[in-house]
Amino acid sequence: MAELRKKNLVNEQEMTVSGKSMGEMLAPINTGTQDNSVIRSIDDPVHIKGGLAVLKGNIAPDGAIVKQVAVADEMLKHSGPARVFHSEDEAYETIMAGKIQKGEVLVIRFEGPKGGPGMREMLSPTSALAGMGLDKEVALITDGRFSGATRGAAIGHVSPEAASGGAIAIIQDGDIIDIDIPGKTLNVQLDTQEIQKRLEQLPPFELKKKTGYLARYAANVSSADKGAVFQL
Repeated sequence: MAELRKKNLVNEQEMTVSGKSMGEMLAPINTGTQDNSVIRSIDDPVHIKGGLAVLKGNIAPDGAIVKQVAVADEMLKHSGPARVFHSEDEAYETIMAGKIQKGEVLVIRFEGPKGGPGMREMLSPTSALAGMGLDKEVALITDGRFSGATRGAAIGHVSPEAASGGAIAIIQDGDIIDIDIPGKTLNVQLDTQEIQKRLEQLPPFELKKKTGYLARYAANVSSADKGAVFQL
């Protein structure tokens, strides 16, 4: 705590509900840290960079999110063939059937705000991969989302999403995907002309829910990079 005060990260003049200032409340506290491996100093952080990284590239022009601190060193840069799934359930069943090959990049699409609808969490596939020891050999990208418990090269929130005609929708099995987390990039090895050609050939997306609140949500929701909020 003394270090936070020294580096002006705590406003000691700020009043608290006790009627005393923050400085007065902290004064009697023992500021000595007993174990610096548990509570690290500002000058000796667990990770030099933040926990999350934003990746951009021809798959995610508007960005994608990865919890970089949970990615094994050997997966920070990875290139591999795409294995495409149109839902979390389809991917999970394939993983559990043991049909995933080392080096592949699983692509789970149509799970974004509009495609889900609702952008459900992709915890099952990543948990299955980790449980099988594949999190250091297989990557996963999705327009769905992940929770804080996710580990491995799991890249979510790809924007624009597939249901909105994003480039993640045109990836085919076998396309080579390049992931460079330190370089903050996410690309498929296709030239601009091929990507545009495939985008033009995409069939119109049909909402999974035709009536009710979820149908209204899917019809009006913004992309993940905009907060997945209503566009009225």
